[in-house]
Parts: sequence; structure tokens; C-alpha cells
Amino acid sequence: MGLLKEFKEFVNRGNVMDLAVGVVIGGAFGKIVDSLVTDIISPMIGLVIGETDFAAWKLTLKEAGMNAAGKEISPVTLNIGSFFESIVDFVIVAFAIFMVIKAVNNMRRKQEAAPAAPPAPPKQEVLLTEIRDLLKK
Repeated sequence: MGLLKEFKEFVNRGNVMDLAVGVVIGGAFGKIVDSLVTDIISPMIGLVIGETDFAAWKLTLKEAGMNAAGKEISPVTLNIGSFFESIVDFVIVAFAIFMVIKAVNNMRRKQEAAPAAPPAPPKQEVLLTEIRDLLKK
């Protein structure tokens, strides 16, 4: 029973739940970035350079053929276009994470920079100040 109790305590810790939420949001964010690169950025780059399908960028190392048994052999290719899209994906994700971290750091700096309220003066000092102000009148 002790193992089950330890597991329950482990799962109920805040860090584990935060991690789970981060993984789920990260997966969804990955889909958004993939769509952004595939559906928006790649066609714009393709329009500029004249090629719209980056997946077609392949360097063929060995052509397709037939082996001695008559079975078809697939070509051996380096998929340069897919690699290029992965690099663009990475740059977008890295930039987005950078912007989020920068925003969080700015918020923390503003909270740290906010001056603390000066401590209230002692009771005697307040009374003396009131007496002084009354005597001036």
C-alpha cells in the first residue's frame, strides 16, 4: 500500500501537473507550428524561389530498380526539402519560446522594480508630528 500512496503524492505535486499541462499544450503548439510552416511559410518561400513543394527537394543517391529476385527496390534519397521544413519549424518554435520567456522576464522585472511601501513611522513619531502641526497653527 505504501507504493500506491507514494505514487499518489508524486502525481498530486504541482510540478507533475504543470509538466503534464505543458506536454499537452506543447503538442498542440507543435501542430500549429507545423501547419504554419507547411501551409503558409513554405508556399510563400516557394513563390519567391519558384518551387512550391519543398518535399520534392530530394537528392537521389541510388535510383529505384529491381533486385535479382525481381522485387522492386525503392530509391535511396536524401530528403532535403523535409529537412528544410524541419529547420523552419525549429526556428519558429525557438522564437516563440524566446518571446514567451522574454515577456515573463519583463513581468518579473516590473514586479521586482516596484518600490516597497516605506514602513509606517512609529506611533510616537506620528503623535509628535501631529503636535508639531497643531503648534504651528
